Formats: sequence, C-alpha cells, structure tokens
Amino acid sequence: MAGEPVISVAIASEKKIAFDLFGEFRISGINKKCSGAFSAELNGGKISLMQEKKNIFSSENIILEPREIDVTSFVIREVIIGKGFHWERKEKQRFHGRLKFIIENGSITAINLVPLEAYLESVISSEMNPNSPFELLKAHAVISRSWVLAQKEKKDTSELQKGGCISQTEEEYIRWYDREDHNNYDFCADDHCQRYQGVTRIINDKALAAVEETNGLVLTFNNKICDARFSKCCGGLSESFENVWQPVEHPYLTSLSDYKYEQDIFDLDLTKEQAARKWIKSFPQAFCNTNNHQLLSTLLPEYDLETKNFFRWTVEYTQDEIALLLNKKSGFNFGKIIDLIPLQRGKSGRINKLKVAGSEKTMIIGKELEIRKILSESHLYSSAFVVEKQNIENGIPGSFILYGAGWGHGVGLCQIGAAVMASAGYRFDEILSHYYRNSIIHKIY
Repeated sequence: MAGEPVISVAIASEKKIAFDLFGEFRISGINKKCSGAFSAELNGGKISLMQEKKNIFSSENIILEPREIDVTSFVIREVIIGKGFHWERKEKQRFHGRLKFIIENGSITAINLVPLEAYLESVISSEMNPNSPFELLKAHAVISRSWVLAQKEKKDTSELQKGGCISQTEEEYIRWYDREDHNNYDFCADDHCQRYQGVTRIINDKALAAVEETNGLVLTFNNKICDARFSKCCGGLSESFENVWQPVEHPYLTSLSDYKYEQDIFDLDLTKEQAARKWIKSFPQAFCNTNNHQLLSTLLPEYDLETKNFFRWTVEYTQDEIALLLNKKSGFNFGKIIDLIPLQRGKSGRINKLKVAGSEKTMIIGKELEIRKILSESHLYSSAFVVEKQNIENGIPGSFILYGAGWGHGVGLCQIGAAVMASAGYRFDEILSHYYRNSIIHKIY
C-alpha cells in the first residue's frame, strides 16, 4: 500500500440536513467561500445550499473544502446513532475534513471525506469510552484499521457480496447481512459498519496517542489484511465467522474461550443443545463476565451503560406479545406460537437456524441477526439463548422465557473482554493474539 488512504463515511441521510461551518470552507469547482449556518435541501432534483432562506448554490452533488483542515470543522445537527437498536437517538456531531452532499434514494446523504488515521481517532472514541485503558484503545485502533482496509480491498476486487444473502422457500427464510447499500461511499458512521461520531467524542489525548503509536499497523493472515470483526460481549465463547455471515472459514475468526482459566465442568461443544443450555444458564468465569460498574463506566460510552446484564440476560414474552411481535417483524402469519426450536447453533451457542412453530404456519428462520430482529422490537442482545415455555394449555404456551448470553454477533474481539484484559495489564498485542489466533501484526505504511 502506497500510504494512508482518504475514506468516505456517510454521516446522515435525510430530506433536509441542517449544518454549521466553522472557519472558511469553499464550494469545490466554483471557489465560493462559505461559513456559518446552512441547510442542504432537495429542490427540483438538485441539492440547494440554503443560508438565511437564500439559495446560494445548487447542484446534483456538492463538496465543501476546508481551507485549513486542522482549524476548520463542521457540525451536523440531529445525526441518528444506534439506528434500529434499543439505544437509538439523535445527536449533534462535529467533524474535520471535507463535507460532501449527494442525492441517494430520494434523500440527501452527508458524507465526510477524511484521512484514515483521523477517522480512527473518532472510531475508537465512539466504539469505546476514550477513558478506556490505553492498551485497549491501541488494540481497537489496529482492528478498526484492519477492518476498513480489508473491506476496501474486497470492494476494489469485487469480492464483497453486497446486501448479504437471502435464501427463501415455503418452509425456510435464511438471511445474513453485511455491508449492503454502500455503493456511493466506503462506510456508514453507525453500528452497521463502525461507530464514527466525530471529534466531539475525543475528550482526551489517549485516542490520538493510541492511533499515533499504532500508525499503519494491521492484522494479517497469509499476507492479506484480516477482516477483523468485533462485538460488544461474546458471552464467554466467541463465534466463528461462517456461522454469522458468508459461509467461508477465516482461520483467524474461529470460536475461542474467553476464560480467565480453564474449567472442565462444561462441554464446550455448544452446537449440542444440552451443552448450550447448561452453558447459557450458568455464569462461567470469562474476561467479559464483569458487573464492576466503576470499571464499565470507564470502558463504555454513556448510552451503552444503559444496557444492563449483557453477559447473561432474560427476556419474557406473553403469548399475545410474542405472536404479535413475530407476525409483525417477520411478515409471516404464524398465528399462536407453539414453540421456538433451535435447529442449528454455532460454536458459541448462537442459533443460526430457529424453527418457529405456529398454529397457522411453521418456518425456519436464520441467520443470527435475522433471529435477533424478529424476536425484539429492535434487536435481541444475541441469538445465544435457550427457550422455556410456561403455562401450556391445549398445547399453546401462555408465555416464553428466553435465557441468553452475550451482546452482539460474538465474532472476533470481545470489546468488554478486551477492556478487562487491558485493565488487568495485558498489552495490545497480547489482546490481539488472544482474539485473532493465527494472525500477525504488520506495518503497511
């Protein structure tokens, strides 16, 4: 690789976007100076830059160039974060770099054009609390850099299967998701890709130093940059890549134990239902098994702290609630829900094929994210759960209890586990070698 790339990140997509320019910007192509409060609005198939209710410029796409990148900044109002998740909200966010507007799917999309290393400073401050242990931030800088460059490489070589994959018959609906809908930019700024919430999140120098000290470092396997996935909490065992996304094995993204020490009381082949049930309904020792609020408050952004009991959790639905939810979220009319039967589990116990048996319809649903989507108004914490039915009358349960483990897909680095490792004195390279077996740290620029 020749050097540090500039990447394009979609921040917001709305019919109208309100934003502020601090310092001097110029409209690319016409060299017109801009500063102050603006809005970007659709007008006759073009984007109009409006200031004080006056249209100062219109075009099908617009790029605003900062005169001095380190001095100037822009603020976009009401940016949605956590879209579709239980912590969804709107924020005002500040960014450095160029600001581009395009028309996409009948809305205006605001895109930040930013050097990769500057992007990473915000990512590791958005994914985790910038007060986190320094070695965690360094580890996260390496995997976030690796993931970005691996995705760009796939996109450039047409290896990326946009939109994931859907397989549907009368009896089965299987879907896995990846980086769909990103034809006009490299990444989005939310959990779908990586959280990128601007320079407002960088509240101290630790993130800047973590990126600087790991500048150009990536994980590699067989001389290729690793597709370094990560999730919030693995639940004690991480998952293999092929059980969540494309059915292709990645030797550095295999299931592994997040134990502090070995135990012989569990059968760790959680593809077996009995072993999964025992594991999920227990609290085994693991790096990510912590409820130390003081520690977590230094690791997690404030909105993630709202999520309690992520290592082990319980969700309960009445028959009416689960029937209405499944019919609404899946689009299928199951009628009364008779049973939820795991047909196939990954190595961490995450279900990737679930049989939903109803009085009107029976259907097999997968993979893990689709299961999480249909069993929650937003997203179930994970698909590593076991089911208990209660108050059964005439074969119809009156309620269902889901006992679950972990938060997220569970592949690759476990963010909370890695944070606990860092707080215990592990170096960033030790953390990376723990979660990405068979990988090598390599400097590419």
